[in-house]
Amino acid sequence: MQPDPAKILAIANQKGGVAKTTTAINLAAGLAEHGKKVLLIDMDPQGNASTGMGISAERRTKTVYDLLLGEAALAETTVPGSAENVWLVPSTPDLSSSDVELHATARRVFLLRDALRGARGTLSGFDHVLIDCPPSLNLLTVNALVAADAVLVPLQCEFFALEGLSQLLLTVREIRQTANPDLRVEGVLLTMHDRRNNLSQQVERDARETLGDLVYRTVIPRNVRLSEAPSHAIPALIYDPNSSGARAYRAFAREYLKIDCLETQEG
Repeated sequence: MQPDPAKILAIANQKGGVAKTTTAINLAAGLAEHGKKVLLIDMDPQGNASTGMGISAERRTKTVYDLLLGEAALAETTVPGSAENVWLVPSTPDLSSSDVELHATARRVFLLRDALRGARGTLSGFDHVLIDCPPSLNLLTVNALVAADAVLVPLQCEFFALEGLSQLLLTVREIRQTANPDLRVEGVLLTMHDRRNNLSQQVERDARETLGDLVYRTVIPRNVRLSEAPSHAIPALIYDPNSSGARAYRAFAREYLKIDCLETQEG
């Protein structure tokens, strides 16, 4: 019997500072705690997911840049991360110049999809593939959305959050019509929530009223441990497993896997 194909999830929001990379790293670690094998693809030229997962510059000999340009196979670019059962395709600032090179390529929006489809033997060892997108709707993000089964949108509980979301949803609709008809919105994850702040509460209410069941029950709080963990090159789930941020991402992993969530999400 053929194993189920890995589920490919793009984690995207064109607005920066919404806990997108934090979500990618800690969801990967949370899924791994449930025995899932996870591949995290760092599509952001800043390389923050690579750094946060303990991939030093010396270990980034083959990167997602080489994968997209067809200069390395997926297996050659994959390295183990700092959480058990999590592997990473790292990124470097070289990726920031790829837009120019990729635009000259005939199948420029399909490069990641083609690379992953061509690596089915390698991918069959993974249960989940998470793609950490850059904070813009550029060609790298479009490649991720074309390759993905679904998109997860971290949404910060701050003013103008919902306005920024509309452009991403329009992009998803366009990609459905042109390059990936099966792409769906997996859900919206509220991040950077401060339950003492009236604005956070209002944004949460507005998001749930506007988007309904697309918004996950789990809410990720503002938590200093989530900010500190990347400097130690490990997910917050390992850095401080009992912090409110780690508990929230653990609860989110359970909700994402459709396991009944009994944990307190904030506290």
